[in-house]
Amino acid sequence: MFWVLLLLPAWAVAGVACTRLCLAAVRSASVDADAGQCHDLTLYEAAFLSGGPGRVAELTLVSMARQRRLLLAHTGWATVVDPRGRDEMERSVIGAIGPEGQSRIAPVRAAAATADAVRGLADGLVGAGLAVPDGAGTTVAAGVRQVRGAALTVFVLGATALLMPTTSDLPRVLMAAWFGLPLALTLSCLALARIEAHPYSRWASPAGQRLLAAVARQAPAGDDRTYLTSIAVRGIHAAAEPELRAAFAHRDRT
Repeated sequence: MFWVLLLLPAWAVAGVACTRLCLAAVRSASVDADAGQCHDLTLYEAAFLSGGPGRVAELTLVSMARQRRLLLAHTGWATVVDPRGRDEMERSVIGAIGPEGQSRIAPVRAAAATADAVRGLADGLVGAGLAVPDGAGTTVAAGVRQVRGAALTVFVLGATALLMPTTSDLPRVLMAAWFGLPLALTLSCLALARIEAHPYSRWASPAGQRLLAAVARQAPAGDDRTYLTSIAVRGIHAAAEPELRAAFAHRDRT
């Protein structure tokens, strides 16, 4: 009966994870549908809701580079051309580059992402009901990750029970069926979450996701704001210039 000792934690893990996901989905569904309807997202806000603080820093760097006030080399270096920042985000980037006016992009991005300007932006979005509070572990995205982990745990426990020698008279087919029940529970919860709550966002609340979708639809075609909007929503990979993508790719090797 050793397999029963593995079945019990399999059910426990699956039940707890699925319950948390269901509660997170209910909380998300209960968010006021009018939240943020009168709020027009700025590009910085769209960047935060799409990719968090790092995306805001990337957008600021690209925006300044588009205006020729900053040079971004494909070798991964940023050079200040105009040291006068036009807003708090730009001043944070310039301050992160330092008094010498030149720095690697990776540390600049990291420092700008933790600046007071970005924290203030995040607080404002959270207060407006558009962003998920920092460190919240009860979002749908967190619940989905927990259920995925539970499904893997159930599978491993079931495989272990089936592979171990046993003196039980219970056929292994029935043993597999007992483990298949909690596995089916987790997989069905994932399927329902995919249908009802996808896409899962680490940063944007349901209201924030609606505004993001509107920003993507309403962006005018063929101007500089359209380009920056694509960077804000999709990240640096949306950049048309391979040199620009190469400049940011160096952050993974520093």
